[in-house]
Amino acid sequence: MTKLADLYDRHGQSPWLDDLRRDWLADGTLARWVERGVRGATSNPSIFQKAMAAGSAYDEQFGRLTADGCSALRSYWAMATTDVADALDLFAPLYRQSGGGDGFVSLELAPDLAHDTEGSVEAALRFHSDIARPNLLVKIPATDEGVPAVRRLIARGASINITLIFSLERYAQVMEAYLAGLEELEAHEAGAASLSRVHSVASFFVSRVDVEIDRRLEAIGSPEALELRGRAALSQAKLAYQAFRRTFSGPRWEALAAKGARLQRPLWASTSTKNPDYPDTLYVDTLIGADTVNTMPVATLEAFEDHGRVAATAEEGVEEAEALFARLEELGIDLGEVSRTLEDEGVAAFAKSFDQGIDALEEKAAALAPR
Repeated sequence: MTKLADLYDRHGQSPWLDDLRRDWLADGTLARWVERGVRGATSNPSIFQKAMAAGSAYDEQFGRLTADGCSALRSYWAMATTDVADALDLFAPLYRQSGGGDGFVSLELAPDLAHDTEGSVEAALRFHSDIARPNLLVKIPATDEGVPAVRRLIARGASINITLIFSLERYAQVMEAYLAGLEELEAHEAGAASLSRVHSVASFFVSRVDVEIDRRLEAIGSPEALELRGRAALSQAKLAYQAFRRTFSGPRWEALAAKGARLQRPLWASTSTKNPDYPDTLYVDTLIGADTVNTMPVATLEAFEDHGRVAATAEEGVEEAEALFARLEELGIDLGEVSRTLEDEGVAAFAKSFDQGIDALEEKAAALAPR
């Protein structure tokens, strides 16, 4: 039994892999991670940019696409959706065995749709139609324009991973969008079958919160401020877990659950430590709780398997978390501004990776062109 398997078997948390590469699909690496306890996978433009730039795994398909006259942009999506579809097929037995509880793979929309509600709805529905796998989650960022897109997509029966959540306020909006979408779906398609086919996770980013708040605490520079470094991200995540527990209980949720609705699990994302002074499993050991997901890059999965601590920790230190947030506000840390900064940076980072990936494919296509 691995520690990754223990996370789920003993504490109800699903470890996912935050990476997806064609060579891992081909050589069995991803299948071996599933055997070790990984129960899903996430991808994003940065992941695909790195995967397509490395080695020759994509050369054959890219050569065919280029010969057929496909642009670099169309080729990118063809290769990305091929990888996602193959990964979905690999996870399909786990999806069935778990009764639709796990076995998901996420594919993110193009970054230029982050502030386009209508475009996000159309693109997400197209992905679900083209890929046509029940364990696909389409990733949509939790921007002002993304949240209403989520509600509309849930109401259409589409399964969604809402990503780039950086604040408790935004998380509350995401949960409300999910519940309202389910209620609208149920009103139009009464019956447990319609609700039970909808899956969703809410991706709450963790380590980046410490990066930004630590920077602000260091700018303040007082002993009290410096003493709070490395604590804000975990505190916020623990408060988010409490919000999840409150929201998915009581009459409103129970009415939906009775009709087949599934929990929208919180997913801890950005759980590799960015500060080398912090333990490499800091954002895993301390956020273990039932009905959650933690998506980790390979290095973090390996570190947790080697020296991580398997224990129910997500509900520890809640009062301390509340007190810490009060202290941050007293020091003048504007948490709303922090979340807006991180959201903007997150969207921009994925857009940059996406553009770099397309540029690299255009250069490769030019090299393949007959002279």
